[in-house]
Amino acid sequence: MEGIPHPIPRTVEEVFSDFRGRRAGLIRALTTDVEKFYQQCDPEKENLCLYGLPNETWEVNLPVEEVPPELPEPALGINFARDGMQEKDWLSLVAVHSDSWLLSVAFYFGARFGFGKNERKRLFHMINDLPTIFEVVTGNVKQPKDQSVTHNNSSKNKSSGKSRQSESQTKGVKMSPPPKEEDESGEDEDEDDEQGATCGACGDNYGADEFWICCDICERWFHGKCVKITPAKAEHIKQYKCPSCSSKRIRV
Repeated sequence: MEGIPHPIPRTVEEVFSDFRGRRAGLIRALTTDVEKFYQQCDPEKENLCLYGLPNETWEVNLPVEEVPPELPEPALGINFARDGMQEKDWLSLVAVHSDSWLLSVAFYFGARFGFGKNERKRLFHMINDLPTIFEVVTGNVKQPKDQSVTHNNSSKNKSSGKSRQSESQTKGVKMSPPPKEEDESGEDEDEDDEQGATCGACGDNYGADEFWICCDICERWFHGKCVKITPAKAEHIKQYKCPSCSSKRIRV
């Protein structure tokens, strides 16, 4: 474990920034870098933990030796269950424990630096506005109801460079930006709807000036930069599979 080599967050904003950095690293391990993560979790090794680091990276390592630890520790021994479960179930289990660990770290900082009721509430709301790692990994992030190519009449879809007819012939890549879902009730019953679409890799909300691409398998949207796909490259892809769907296969 890295201990705390990074500056210790002391304000709500700093704690939230630390949370987002660690969260991004964990999501990368469980989606984009899932093959590398899988290989590092060898059941023959000792108890291993998955750590998300504030600089948006991750590492699989032994738990710290000091007792009590400087920070709350992640779930111990995630590698032992690797070969005893289906890969998607194992990744989901690690994701749930990672969500729990992120909250414990964030509120550890809050307790350590004496956050009051309002500060804790504000921190929780900032965290709760983001999808959980479990939601991202399992594809349960709320997406717009209609992601199909029928949105091609929208000016937002000009970046795709494909007509509705050409996409229907080739089952082409859905490259147009996901539109925000409208609140038909006119009430604030579901705050997630107001956030619009989120990237399946980093969890950030849709930005009008960003290139997005949709996985034809799991129907999740991704920033092109998060999955290393450019508009030019996407034009030549007939069916796009995100890193998570590409890595899913039966393991013996």
